[in-house]
Amino acid sequence: MTPEETLRWLTGLRSLGSRLGVERMRMLSARIGHPERAAPCFHIAGTNGKGSTSAMIEAIQCAQGRRTGLYTSPHLVAIGERIQINRQPLADAAVVQLAEQLRPHYEAIRAEDPESAPTFFELITAAALLEFAARKVDVVVLETGLGGRLDATNICTPEVCVITSIGLDHQEYLGSTLAAIAAEKAGILKPGVPCVVGDVPPEAEAVIITQARKVGAPLYFVRDRFAAGLPATNLAGEHQRRNAGAALLACELAKRLPIDDAKARTALRSVEWAGRWQEFRLADGRRLIIDGSHNEEGARIIEPLLAALQSPTVIIGALGLERARPLVAVAARHAARLVMVRPDNERATSAEELAALVPADFPGQIDRANIAALFSAPAKCAAVGETIVVLGSLYLVGEVLARLHGQGLPDAWQDRLPPVR
Repeated sequence: MTPEETLRWLTGLRSLGSRLGVERMRMLSARIGHPERAAPCFHIAGTNGKGSTSAMIEAIQCAQGRRTGLYTSPHLVAIGERIQINRQPLADAAVVQLAEQLRPHYEAIRAEDPESAPTFFELITAAALLEFAARKVDVVVLETGLGGRLDATNICTPEVCVITSIGLDHQEYLGSTLAAIAAEKAGILKPGVPCVVGDVPPEAEAVIITQARKVGAPLYFVRDRFAAGLPATNLAGEHQRRNAGAALLACELAKRLPIDDAKARTALRSVEWAGRWQEFRLADGRRLIIDGSHNEEGARIIEPLLAALQSPTVIIGALGLERARPLVAVAARHAARLVMVRPDNERATSAEELAALVPADFPGQIDRANIAALFSAPAKCAAVGETIVVLGSLYLVGEVLARLHGQGLPDAWQDRLPPVR
């Protein structure tokens, strides 16, 4: 196969449908030598904030002089963003090599039992673990993909677990209540492994406490550790300070990975994490902010940052009306102008559907636009306004970032969650 054909084979496995569960991952891991056991790891779950918290933990560990492996999803522009060594994403060629290394195992498992064949996400998770083991990293940071209990990353036995937040998202997979979603996230808890708990509602906290007692996992709450004040971080928003608290507390609890507090706090003030209230200057000097808040909880925590802006233009793109509704409501309270777009994803909400969600009393202008037309050249944006905010789906964020930097369209290897079978 050519490299492109290999990647198309890998990501084409998404068409098999959603298949949560860890048994396939355990089978694959056993065949490839259990790479998840090669280095101490942190395991991070949560509705929002798990990517930022993972990046913060990685930054703290890197500041201690350790070689780090960071696994996150989805990627924004290139698939190698998911698998990073010391924050350097893998090149496509390295991803292809890993995919080819895994393909014989996939084919052998499928020949024996098609139902046990690994999914796309399981294979890319295995690729990350293989790379981290091969590169002999000192510490691994694993972000869950969806939920926790049945997520492919849940084969690990971490030094510390983190649950950053609990909100309503992916309800078709995780349940329709905060308690049900909390139960799925709390499925990462392990006997004797400390778990850091961030900002969660009371009904979710009760479920996490019950599960922790059941498995014998000690809980540590960010609010207790940092009652006198949360640590500072360069990432904008009070929610990011809570994430910083979760990251610092997690690193403090990892007994095999001692940290210098001053170095850790310095690292938290220079974290790099794309698409989270990320600011740019356009070629004409105007301000552009890009943020991947894409659900009800995300809209709520980002509202204070929107409220602090002077008459912004907000470009919105979302996947699904349930996610779109709170985003549009929050943006309409603070924007001078709304621009509705459709991200490049089969589940994306149309610009017309987004416009229909705008409250009748919104005083500004509502436009509908094409992303390619809005961002037709590097460092340029055709939207009107001195401050422009791109808000919503990470697929929207990825496409805008790619166009903004003149990198062309994001690759075609993004996650697609088919309907539940």
